[in-house]
Amino acid sequence: MPANLTPQYHAAEEAFRNATTIEEKIAALEEMLAVIPKHKGTEKLQADIKRRLARLREERQKKTATSRYDPFHVEKQGAGQVVVVGYPNSGKSALVGALTRAKVKVADYPFTTTVPFSGMMPYEEVSVQLVDTPPFTAEGFPPGLAGLMRNADALLLVIDASAGDCLDQLENSLRLLGERKIVRSEIPPGVRAVPPHRLVVVASKADLPEGRENTGLLQELLPPGMEILPVSATAGTNLEELKRRLFAALEVIRIFTKPPGRDPDLTRPFVLPRGSSVLDLAAHIHKDFLKTLRGARIWGSARFPGQSVPKEYILQDKDIVELLV
Repeated sequence: MPANLTPQYHAAEEAFRNATTIEEKIAALEEMLAVIPKHKGTEKLQADIKRRLARLREERQKKTATSRYDPFHVEKQGAGQVVVVGYPNSGKSALVGALTRAKVKVADYPFTTTVPFSGMMPYEEVSVQLVDTPPFTAEGFPPGLAGLMRNADALLLVIDASAGDCLDQLENSLRLLGERKIVRSEIPPGVRAVPPHRLVVVASKADLPEGRENTGLLQELLPPGMEILPVSATAGTNLEELKRRLFAALEVIRIFTKPPGRDPDLTRPFVLPRGSSVLDLAAHIHKDFLKTLRGARIWGSARFPGQSVPKEYILQDKDIVELLV
């Protein structure tokens, strides 16, 4: 039976041939496996791709185990991980410093950031991890950066609105994110990528005259449905709105729990993916609850305070939950 391989498969195969790092090869093989037609004629090819994937993943694991330090492996913390990317001197580091108060290195010369650096951004009752990264250019990403971006929960793209090449920055950034399939509308099972609605774009240095003038032009260059946010790390412009957008991009909810007969703890919520149920919350707290869980009482999204709901009830942000076991 003929394989009838698609153009998408051949494009992924070409990406594998051009890959120079283990992460790039793994991403290309994952893409090949996701888009290959599934029928008897491709069974041997599918098996070969799976063997190569397993070998590369094992090689990556061994490399990580033997290496004392992998700068592009950043363990996730907080309510979610947002990787901050952009051109040299785009204002990434200054923005991360203003949002997290982390002691990032900020200078007026390019490539000040040479390895990823993370800080925690407080947002209401939770913290969001921001990862400042080495800059990229129109020619491509530094080795290791693409893998870090693919594993992120969301991306923050910083464009220097005061720069004369700001339109090129935005156009080339979106092109690279699309060509490398880091941001993609449809993500096949087993493929790591970031959906477009989890990409937040900001125009930095918007307090400068050139920045104010260029923000409108940058907005016109964005795809439909995307909105650029003018910000300034030095003047504090729109930093609170940026925090709100970054948290929204994570698509998580905060759930407070309440022991029977006692007040809820409103300082340390559980963080769950949007769309989680009472059952998901119980499993997150302790798997033993799954054996005896009967339902819950809800304050917040329920029709009335303390309403009894079944285990399948879908929770909303800032619900207060009393588990019935």
